[in-house]
Amino acid sequence: MKILSIGNSFSDDSHAYLYELSKKAEVEIKTVNLVIGGCSLERHFQNAEANEKAYALCINGTDWKEERISIEDALKSEEFDVITLQQVSHFSGMYETYQPYLDSLISYVKEYQPNAKLYFHKTWAYEIDSNHSEYYLYNNDQSLMYKKLCEASKIAVEKVGAVIPTGDVIQTMREKIPQFDYKNGKESLCRDGFHLSLTYGRYAAALTWLTALTGKKAEPIPFMELDINILSQISDIINEIVFE
Repeated sequence: MKILSIGNSFSDDSHAYLYELSKKAEVEIKTVNLVIGGCSLERHFQNAEANEKAYALCINGTDWKEERISIEDALKSEEFDVITLQQVSHFSGMYETYQPYLDSLISYVKEYQPNAKLYFHKTWAYEIDSNHSEYYLYNNDQSLMYKKLCEASKIAVEKVGAVIPTGDVIQTMREKIPQFDYKNGKESLCRDGFHLSLTYGRYAAALTWLTALTGKKAEPIPFMELDINILSQISDIINEIVFE
């Protein structure tokens, strides 16, 4: 399976361990990630229109290329099975910022890759005490941000056709796994208030992608020195959300 993401640092978080976990799960994939930090759907579309070679390119989560490329370059490079789109995190709960750019990007991608299946990557809400400069858009309230991004993502998924529900998995982990009860002094799933932690956060994102894209039930995959009992709980949450 060949996967192309037109993304930003949140797709970077999600791709970081995806290839490695896929090997452990004996699933053959290749991941290609186009990254501009903080890139919105509007900017992606503007870059596509101008054929801007503005993107950092990362293969299989770790192989960063020196040369910058355009979306068109990537779409012409090979045939992809899956292509993902996403909104920048601070606009994730504001559907008015999605359009007309999302519809235009869908058309643009389909022109070059008519056989690829499109997914919308549903990202996550910030940590409760995040210092992100745009958190004020949600009154610095994680619950409100999650509620709004759910509302916006639901409409986006109807346009795109399928979803990778990373944001749902992260929020449910916060609520159901005691290890991540951050408001009561436990571990945060974010390393800086908005990007995912380098341990369980990125692991959960990668396993969510692997499960959503392959249709195979999540199983705990031994990784780093992460607690296998917590990994089992993460798998249960992913399966409940992806296969609900």
